[in-house]
Amino acid sequence: MSSEQPAEAPAAGNPLEGRITKPDESQPAENTEATENTGDDNQTDGAAAERGGSDLHEPDYTVEVKLSDLQADPNNPLFSVKKFEDLGLDNRILQGLSAMNFRKPSKIQERALPLLLSNPPKNLVGQSQSGTGKTAAFVLNVLSRLDLSTEQAQKTPQALILAPTRELARQIVGVIQVMGQFLDGLNIGTAVPADTNSRPSRMECSVVIGTPGTVMDWIKKRIMVANKLKVLVLDEADNMLDLQGMGDQCIRVKALLPRDIQIVLFSATFPAHVHQYASKFAPQANEITLQHEELTVEGIKQLYLDCSDEEDKYKTLVQLYGLLTVGSSIIFVKTRASASEIEKRMVAEGHTVASLTAGIEGSQRDAVIDQFRAGQAKVLITTNVLARGIDVSTVSMVINYDIPEIHGKRPSERQADFQTYLHRIGRTGRFGRVGVSISFVANREEWNMLNQIQQYFNCSIQRIDTKDWDEVEDIIKKTIKNTRAQGTFGK
Repeated sequence: MSSEQPAEAPAAGNPLEGRITKPDESQPAENTEATENTGDDNQTDGAAAERGGSDLHEPDYTVEVKLSDLQADPNNPLFSVKKFEDLGLDNRILQGLSAMNFRKPSKIQERALPLLLSNPPKNLVGQSQSGTGKTAAFVLNVLSRLDLSTEQAQKTPQALILAPTRELARQIVGVIQVMGQFLDGLNIGTAVPADTNSRPSRMECSVVIGTPGTVMDWIKKRIMVANKLKVLVLDEADNMLDLQGMGDQCIRVKALLPRDIQIVLFSATFPAHVHQYASKFAPQANEITLQHEELTVEGIKQLYLDCSDEEDKYKTLVQLYGLLTVGSSIIFVKTRASASEIEKRMVAEGHTVASLTAGIEGSQRDAVIDQFRAGQAKVLITTNVLARGIDVSTVSMVINYDIPEIHGKRPSERQADFQTYLHRIGRTGRFGRVGVSISFVANREEWNMLNQIQQYFNCSIQRIDTKDWDEVEDIIKKTIKNTRAQGTFGK
């Protein structure tokens, strides 16, 4: 079985210019674009209660639509919808939406759903920040296109959703289970790296969610039959289509699928070189962009702590432990080895922590993330494998134990990885809540990388003095207790 590309570090040799998306790099407006300034209406996030559902309060967004049909008018009411009932959906899907607490479409769904659900099906490339309802949008499209009328159809893969990690794949499965709970005959399968000797002999399901390497392997070995697939979705598409990462695997998977398949790409960020490639991967696609005025994440208090060396980093982390368990916390480190070492030391000292990296077997990874979601483990140490897409609404703090950096080159100075920093801290402050991110700085190079991040995002990351832990606790607790984001911190 082929293994997945590691998600622990940015791809080697990828130029810095291709890894970042500044506000002025958004795609230029054309005559075929419609721009809509949206209000601040409240909207529930659609996650089931057992999956940490919470209130989503959308800030002001600008929705841009670019249609592949140059003769079409993107301002036409047909390309926007205010109620799910206006989409002509199966009543059982509407029941599922109601069970998810969706009362009306979110901003991205208003414009994306009419384009996704149109017939004949059209490709779509969508850029939308986390927590705006994009997962529910592509799941709704998938469910609406399934034929579940016969037992054979129910066992035949008709839709394929690709994600970069098994954790994100399992999270998408949860959304499908809730939204499709009233659809008789809906069978869901997962194609992720399996534990030793636990690979299925055949995929008998209507929807498959998986990671690219495993899906490619299973199609080639005829474990999964692909000739009836109608829809291909790539979540976190910028990461998936990075030619230095999983791009080759995605190309090979697409080559094994029917030529007339509908291709849907969604991502929170689209660096310029990936956007260009996405338009080739999904030709003649409609494009929709939910652009926020600021790229920095609102509602996240960004702090840093000075540490004298690596050992002092660890001591500072232990000192923070009491605050880490106020809600749930994620500690991001550079390598699997450091994650394992920190976990061993903290457990030996009587602290309850869990560790999750790509080096752990699948079932163990599943158990760890499930314990974290359920609140049985409140502190999770991980690598960049969990930096993208994972939604756990109770996460109130993110620790950058190691500042994310570009690997594989030998520059004159270490380069911060801006996109990974943004994705990491975005694991907190979910759905309008307030969160805290704390970066540890132990030497001049790490300080330089932190400074690069501040300059790039035009933000101020506040220093807190570890000599006064009462003050540290006061700052962090006050922030976590806030229930709503109060604008962009550090401005």
